[in-house]
Amino acid sequence: MGDFYETFDEDAEVAARVLGIALTSRPMGGDGGRIPLAGIPYHQLDRYLDQLVAAGYRVAIGDQVSLPPSKGGEPGLVERRVTRVVTPGTVDHGALLAERGNNWLVAVAPSGQVAGVEGRWGIAACDVTTGELELQVVDAATLAGEWARLTPREAVLPDGIDIPMPAEVMATRRPTREFRADRATAKLAERLGVASLDGFGLEGLDAAVAAAGALVAYLEEMWPQALAHLRVPRAVRGGEVVYLDPQTRRNLELFSPVRGSGLPVEGSLVDALDRTLTPMGARLLRARLGRPLRRATDAEARLDEVAAFVPATLPREALRQALRGMPDLERLLGRVRAGTAHARHLVQIRRGLERLPQVRQAAERTGEAALAAAAGLAGGEDVASAIAAALDDDAPAEVGEAPTVRVGFDVEVDRLRGLTTNARGALADLERSERERSGIAALKVGYNRVFGYYLECPRAQADRAPADYERRQTLANAQRFRFAPLSELETEILGAKDALATAERAVVERLCVQIVAAGGQIERAAEAVARLDVAAALAVLAVDGGYVRPELHEGGAIEIEGGRHPVVERLLPRGSFVPNDAHLGGTHADLVVLTGPNMAGKSTYLRQTALIVLLAQCGSFVPATRARIAVADRIFSRVGAQDDISAGQSTFMVEMLETATILHNATERSLVILDEVGRGTSTYDGLAIARAVIEYLHHRPGGTPRTLFATHYHELTALAGTLPRIANRSVAVREEGGDVVFLHRIVDGGADRSYGVHVAALAGLPRAVVSRARELLADLEGGAAPGVGRAPVRVDGAQLSLLAAEYEALLRALAEIDPDGMTPLEALQRLYDLRAQARRRLAVEG
Repeated sequence: MGDFYETFDEDAEVAARVLGIALTSRPMGGDGGRIPLAGIPYHQLDRYLDQLVAAGYRVAIGDQVSLPPSKGGEPGLVERRVTRVVTPGTVDHGALLAERGNNWLVAVAPSGQVAGVEGRWGIAACDVTTGELELQVVDAATLAGEWARLTPREAVLPDGIDIPMPAEVMATRRPTREFRADRATAKLAERLGVASLDGFGLEGLDAAVAAAGALVAYLEEMWPQALAHLRVPRAVRGGEVVYLDPQTRRNLELFSPVRGSGLPVEGSLVDALDRTLTPMGARLLRARLGRPLRRATDAEARLDEVAAFVPATLPREALRQALRGMPDLERLLGRVRAGTAHARHLVQIRRGLERLPQVRQAAERTGEAALAAAAGLAGGEDVASAIAAALDDDAPAEVGEAPTVRVGFDVEVDRLRGLTTNARGALADLERSERERSGIAALKVGYNRVFGYYLECPRAQADRAPADYERRQTLANAQRFRFAPLSELETEILGAKDALATAERAVVERLCVQIVAAGGQIERAAEAVARLDVAAALAVLAVDGGYVRPELHEGGAIEIEGGRHPVVERLLPRGSFVPNDAHLGGTHADLVVLTGPNMAGKSTYLRQTALIVLLAQCGSFVPATRARIAVADRIFSRVGAQDDISAGQSTFMVEMLETATILHNATERSLVILDEVGRGTSTYDGLAIARAVIEYLHHRPGGTPRTLFATHYHELTALAGTLPRIANRSVAVREEGGDVVFLHRIVDGGADRSYGVHVAALAGLPRAVVSRARELLADLEGGAAPGVGRAPVRVDGAQLSLLAAEYEALLRALAEIDPDGMTPLEALQRLYDLRAQARRRLAVEG
């Protein structure tokens, strides 16, 4: 309304409270009543809009869509309508939009008639700012991982269906009819301008198509212009990518460090790796890290692109120089298609397109792999030339604030601009002409807000005024006249600014039409820029960090030599990180029991092994001297301890839930890292659970997952003597005069001590506490029985013998066997288990 966006009634009260603006009121009706009112200046809409959306509100924007009544005409109403509704999932600019990450709006639909724990879900994820649309169908166990990967701001869900989702995501409920497969298919096909979806490779993704149709229907209602930027849907299938569950993403600190991990705020994997120079490249890198590839050939294609830039120092730097400062072509194109772009956005598009030849030239000098990525850089020259010819380099965001169209490009713009800039000269020319015609030397042009422009002369000379002067106002010493040519000039001058803005806006709109017509070329160019940016950035990382290209294969062993943690290494002085080898599967043990002192580096070793595998499958070189990686179908991580107060779950409960997820879903091709399983409960309970977990993984019928199992239960090292696919490793230490030096080196064999009291001393516990702990430790160790196995511990004079408990458990297990109710395979497996337990007991007894 005028220069303000206004809110009324309850909306005004909310806006005043959330935005911290004044709440006023206005009389309404003839009964003397008043309505609450709160407004913001129209040019500050983005700032306040961010605050409202961040506070969890949907905001409907009403704009004036008709011209006001002309001056002096009949009074009338101005038409206004809601032009768009802004929600967390549909913001297209401002502080809420992360430049280097996607802003996903997600729709979810059940697959089939029954949904729930055993059901499957169709997911359609759309970023309205880039036009990306990806479709997939996942099972219930994978859904949580996809929520964690996408981190959507808003989810469109069918009414009446309970779908598990994070509490921080805004839930938007829609009628279930919008999720019907037939309706959704027709809606999506209509939006894509095709008769059928058969050619898009969406077979078997009916539930995801249903979700996409509902998402399109939602956008048609909220912001239909955004659909002009929607791209062809991309199908994602489980056999192509590695799904990472939320705990693995958190424990590996892919995008943010775990609370209490000791890492700084920027201590995530993406912060350590990201050398990209463009917003498109940054988003692509994050997408790849969040979804590694399951097929070696797919990852090898990405590695080829990185490898092309590693030795090509000069072309790589030329490419990065061309990319430095590259504008966000994806999102700028989205704004043009949605009708929210201004002249400055178009100038940014021009500058981005003008850089493409340099980018292509640099890429062509690096090899075939990079050349393939650069294929999409062709085109766009005509659009760049048109924008350069039409728009000033410093075009303003708002037409009218400064010159927008170049001088000489448009005749009408030049005429109107001349009128607005030379109004004083035009008035002076008319004044001089009328002095000569009338013979009144004191005649002059004046202006006031009541009468506008007028001619004025001394009252004593008023009778010499020409006949076409119309008396307007008589003053004590002067006479003012209305003069038709001056009134016409006034109309032109006062309307020239608006007319100039209209003419310049028309030029911008013609350019937008041309950009939309070339939208496909600009999309392909943006995708090529992102691929080349990521490849060159990972090459820089490889060169600077001493990373090597991993050798990928579909099955067998993981063999890492001189492996390093990419984040921790970066935070330490150069060359001070101690590298370590890791061997799992193939001719090596499938499951490694890792023991050693606290603070010696066990957790770092576990994480670095998982991160090296993940990076290799993302298509990145890895921090090692050599790496031969059998691609994993899943990567599982259970590291660290934390509770979930909001869900009423203790640290131990969270630990058990995460461990259960791993045991239910890991296969022989998975990589599993487990740290301190069982430590959240009593010693015996914890030891029993830890051993049972190891045995379960070892005895898995399809094969043992490649597993690193870190523990302080040294008794578990005895399992390597009875279970063939297990090996012991430990972190080396050196004792010097009562002090302990952590060497951070992984060696063969198990550790026999945890050095916990020493770590307590390093942490600064009072000397009395440390001294007393050493005395108690000596007493406990003095009562230890010889041999392998847990030492009996004296408690109030009583010995708690784990061996006795194990004999009793063995007898009970034998008594409970029902041979008649078992299959031959089950009987054989059970006999194998009992034999392993018996051999361990014989080994303990010597």
